[in-house]
Amino acid sequence: MVKSRRVQVLLILVVLSFLLMHFLPCSNNAHREEKPSPVHILILSSWRSGSSFTGQIFSQHPSVFYLMEPAWHVWVKMSQNSAKVLHMAVRDLVRSVFLCDMSVFDAYMSSQKKKSDLFQWETSRALCSPPACDSFSRSDIITAGNCKTICGKYPFSKVEEACKTYSHIAIKEVRFFDLKVLYPLLTDPSLNLKIIHLVRDPRAVFRSRENTMADLKRDSNIVARSQKTKGEMGPYNTMQVICKSHVEIYKAGRQAVPSFLKDRYLLVRYEDIVRDPLARAAQMYRFAELHFTPELQKWVHNITHGNGHGAQAFDIGSRDAVRVSQAWRKTLPFQKIEKVQNVCKDAMDLLGYRLVQSEEEQKNLSLDLLFAQNSS
Repeated sequence: MVKSRRVQVLLILVVLSFLLMHFLPCSNNAHREEKPSPVHILILSSWRSGSSFTGQIFSQHPSVFYLMEPAWHVWVKMSQNSAKVLHMAVRDLVRSVFLCDMSVFDAYMSSQKKKSDLFQWETSRALCSPPACDSFSRSDIITAGNCKTICGKYPFSKVEEACKTYSHIAIKEVRFFDLKVLYPLLTDPSLNLKIIHLVRDPRAVFRSRENTMADLKRDSNIVARSQKTKGEMGPYNTMQVICKSHVEIYKAGRQAVPSFLKDRYLLVRYEDIVRDPLARAAQMYRFAELHFTPELQKWVHNITHGNGHGAQAFDIGSRDAVRVSQAWRKTLPFQKIEKVQNVCKDAMDLLGYRLVQSEEEQKNLSLDLLFAQNSS
């Protein structure tokens, strides 16, 4: 009888041990897996395409850690190379930033670097609020001017520390010219990458580039390294490279979609954003798995319905967004419009922009008539 009880006790202990070994670890793993992996968002665009504003739509969201053009450091350090040669270095830097490994900047910045040495750091709300800066709340809408004045003293280590506390990491980058370069990131199991491809009417881009030529000189030389960037045709040669890259990115993203790109590529036209900013912002937030809060809805409306002209490079203040987007029609001579249309015709056709055939049509072309009839 006693022996039988001992056997029963031993059996019970064995069963309990089995349960402890197999079920408790699973419960712990399940608990750990409750926290979803970060969502990584790459805003892929070109200079003067409304990308700084679009970046701010993400930067101002309290769940997003945002950096504006971190690959600027690569291009400054290695400016003797072409954009194609620099693709790999840019991709490696972007991957490291997505993983919140900021040691990647050691190759491009001084060992004594501060947070304020990071290119356009003040445009990141995440670097202007805790733990990167204690002067603002994480839910505040923070302007770059206020941030730069107050939050520049913090050490560079705060960049990585802050990055690790966010559910979404967004990067705005203008230094990729081929979507295939990003395929290794799209298939990387450590990343959950979504790509927003932002485009703008090439005529508007050209006009804006003319107004900021000095700011873009080094980048233009790298973009058109194999072509002439000086002389009358220089700016058009640069535009040709940029427009060709948009065509290739679009084709890779929409027309020949690999399985790993399904639901991870979104084309957005800047003109569509300014026509209906709340609807387009909502669309991008859904794509990025973000909630469009009432505070952000108010901010998006206000920043696109102001009186500013957006004349300065990287200016992201309140403006009349529709008027700014159409300024090229009144300021760009028709002869220049024709040249831009010649070098960017494929991009304009593919992305749905209507070609202008005369000066009279140029003057009468409203925002609603800007798009070709077969435009999506």
